[in-house]
Amino acid sequence: MKILIAEDDATSRRKLEAYLESWGYEVVAAADGTEAWTVLQGEEAPRLAILDWMMPGKDGIQVCEEVRKLKGVPYVYIIMLTACDQKEDIVRGLDAGADDYLTKPYDALELRARLRAGRRILALQEALLSARDALRFQATLDPLTGLWNRTAILAALRRELVRANRERSPPAVFLADLDHFSRTNDTYGHMAGDSVLRETARRIRSASRLYDSIGRYGGEEFLIIAPGCGTSEAVKQGERLRASVAAKGIDLADGVIQLTLSVGVVTTGKYEGLDSNAMIFAADAALARAKEQGRNRLEVARADELHEMLSASPPAEAA
Repeated sequence: MKILIAEDDATSRRKLEAYLESWGYEVVAAADGTEAWTVLQGEEAPRLAILDWMMPGKDGIQVCEEVRKLKGVPYVYIIMLTACDQKEDIVRGLDAGADDYLTKPYDALELRARLRAGRRILALQEALLSARDALRFQATLDPLTGLWNRTAILAALRRELVRANRERSPPAVFLADLDHFSRTNDTYGHMAGDSVLRETARRIRSASRLYDSIGRYGGEEFLIIAPGCGTSEAVKQGERLRASVAAKGIDLADGVIQLTLSVGVVTTGKYEGLDSNAMIFAADAALARAKEQGRNRLEVARADELHEMLSASPPAEAA
């Protein structure tokens, strides 16, 4: 493990460095507080640090205070090393942000034990952060299909529209709906319906590009965001999505069923400056027209549909 030592006395620094290297640490040495502060701001900075209190430039207390002001960086476990042994000195060091305190002359075995304690604390923090990140990630997924959930896919759409407006790269938005899905639930049961939704999600994912965003928008509805996709490309991609579901039946315990997908699509290339509400409204209007015209088809949003949807009140979910 990498460790920083900041000590202005060269002899003491070399002695401490020899101990640490014999214990298996990768040592980064600094001759004063200013150099130590520079190291701790760098990429892949050490997570452990031993700071002498009295140093030229910044002293150990000042380095501690500066480190604790840093936001969004891995925690640095700091041991203050000094000849000051008064209670008020110890309190001052800890208040400045030091995690532990060792007075000179120090015992090497005690220092080694305190470093082990610091490593245990850092390991615990990493485990807690990993668990937190895993929970955050799980909170963005639809548990049935493994796709982004409604909240996450809408957030992805808003981010993509900001990026597209900045870079003048039109995205396409698809709203896809399984045709007559309620019959599957009524005939085969909800467990079979869940299997159909999982398989549909898998087929949509396989028919999409790696950098497209796919989410479960509602019951049997899917929202797909395709960056850099003009109208002609969107039509081709929408047909791939539709064909991926209709190509072959879906195996269930009670037999094989054939399902189809209706798709509505809108692109900002045709309606520049649309927000996420308008994009979804327009795609939904095109989807409704695909349903009305026989299902298992793709329809592109028309200007009159867009204007009609923009005049309506937006649903709160898409805001």
